[in-house]
Amino acid sequence: MNTKLTAIAASIAFSFAAGAYAQTSSGGAGSYGQGTQSQQPTSGSSGGSASTGQQSQKQQIQQQHKAAMEKCEGMQENAKDICKAEADGQKKIAEAQAKVTERDTPKNRLNLAEAKAEAQYKVGKERCDDQVSEAKKACEQSAKAERDSMIAQAKTASQKQTSSGGSASGSTSSSGQAAPSAGSSAVPPTSSGSSASGDSSAAQPTSPSPAQPMGQSR
Repeated sequence: MNTKLTAIAASIAFSFAAGAYAQTSSGGAGSYGQGTQSQQPTSGSSGGSASTGQQSQKQQIQQQHKAAMEKCEGMQENAKDICKAEADGQKKIAEAQAKVTERDTPKNRLNLAEAKAEAQYKVGKERCDDQVSEAKKACEQSAKAERDSMIAQAKTASQKQTSSGGSASGSTSSSGQAAPSAGSSAVPPTSSGSSASGDSSAAQPTSPSPAQPMGQSR
């Protein structure tokens, strides 16, 4: 009688334990699924906000350029040309600055410096049209020389930044190559590998040796 009661009690306890484990595992799986679902919208929202910000910035630059060009329409002769050159230069500088803000790299900084130099040169060249003869020619040469000097300085600065970044990456790559060389020395040479294969091949003929007692039994 006691044995039957003990068996019944054990079966009841086992059924309760199994039910509790099933509830715990299902609850854990549900919480994990909720956690993964809550993380998904964040990445999409951040990407959407970044693209929206870039579009709004481009639209703002275009609107400012349009407004500046409209102001130039009320001017006459060379003053109008100077005004348009200034508006175009400001637009290109703003676009280059936006790229630097989005991704600050030596190349983008160089493009920004070149945009500034080119804008200054075009405005200066238009101003030279107010002069005549040799004075106009000297003015244009001076504007061109100033532009070339600004671009040369910007390229030199960009090359220094690029070389410093390359040397840093080169040092990391050289340190990364040192690890495989040390690991390669730890690998046994091919001769030992061939000897090991030879030992394994030499060990194979020993397997038929148990057949000899069978011949003797006959």
